[in-house]
Amino acid sequence: MKKNREKVDYEALGSPFMRIPKMRVEGARALMDLGIREVYELRGRDPQSLMADFSKLKKKEVPPQILNYFKIAVDFAESNP
Repeated sequence: MKKNREKVDYEALGSPFMRIPKMRVEGARALMDLGIREVYELRGRDPQSLMADFSKLKKKEVPPQILNYFKIAVDFAESNP
């Protein structure tokens, strides 16, 4: 019997966002889907507005933990110049 394997998002895994402590692949993918490619681009951003933009982009309900990943990423960007 073959086991179905989950697809691995290698692009998100290799992104700079994965260097952020407690960041998960889902959070890195969400940031990349918003067009953000580097951590420094998050400085001065509002996690709530990122969440609103992401919700509009996905056009469906977004899991609430995505907001936590946005908060973690923005905090990291602002505390690491």
